[in-house]
Amino acid sequence: MRVNVSRTALIVCAAAAIVATGGANAVVDTADVAGPAVQPSGAGTPAVSTGGDARGTGTSTSSSSTPAVSAGDASRGTGTNTSSSTPAAATASPAVGALFSGGNHFCSASVVHSPAGDLLLTAAHCVSGDVSGITFKPGYHDGIAPYGTWQVTAAIVADGWKSSSDQDLDFAFLKVAQPGSASLESLTGANQLGVNQGFSHTITLTGYPDGTEQPVVCTGTTTQSDTYQQRVACPGFPDGTSGGPWVVNQDPTTGTGTVIGTIGGYQTGGATPDVSYSAYFDDDIAQLYNSAIR
Repeated sequence: MRVNVSRTALIVCAAAAIVATGGANAVVDTADVAGPAVQPSGAGTPAVSTGGDARGTGTSTSSSSTPAVSAGDASRGTGTNTSSSTPAAATASPAVGALFSGGNHFCSASVVHSPAGDLLLTAAHCVSGDVSGITFKPGYHDGIAPYGTWQVTAAIVADGWKSSSDQDLDFAFLKVAQPGSASLESLTGANQLGVNQGFSHTITLTGYPDGTEQPVVCTGTTTQSDTYQQRVACPGFPDGTSGGPWVVNQDPTTGTGTVIGTIGGYQTGGATPDVSYSAYFDDDIAQLYNSAIR
């Protein structure tokens, strides 16, 4: 479980480490957030390949006037980094940020490209209840929200998650708004949504641990762990990192790329902070995305 609203355990990010776990090399560091704002790029539709095995789950859309989202539930163990080697410096994308409720951050999310420029991707297990108490702070660090605070106005989750918490559907889209004319995406940039991309990739993983004021960033190699589940060995991703994006082909200038996963899925992200999981992004998330942008 990568979400902890009770915050009964203070989790402090350990020193940067390089760990080889389960055959997947990982480099992790506490990251500075990229300074300059970046512009979005790419097509307006997700990258959907032919094939895939959609499970016909349907979607559910909620607004701030109806029960839709809230901070999540139980906590998970903290684990221990096992190497004192110093990795190369890592920088978090401005398109990644923290979700807040009651003044504390409890989950992570990222901006995904959309026609309106107002769409986030996170884990479904991060959202249940009333959306009105949730805000998003992109590029958050050290108590600073360089791109402002954005109100979550709606959550779009699969019906299969709502009915049975299907771990293969542990992803959600959130719509956000802020007074003014600029869209969120125009300020931070956005990741493209990657669908049916396969299971083996080198990714950049980013999340906000509870009790820390900076994100952690890791480079790791993904593998398939079940029919609709993928995993990556990245140390130091405890409570609060749920919803953090798995990004391939990251642009070193903008920090954005193609998002192919988000911490969640099996055991709502994993039983330890050193191995993370994600539901596989197939036709189901493509259908959910299409519902979100209507």
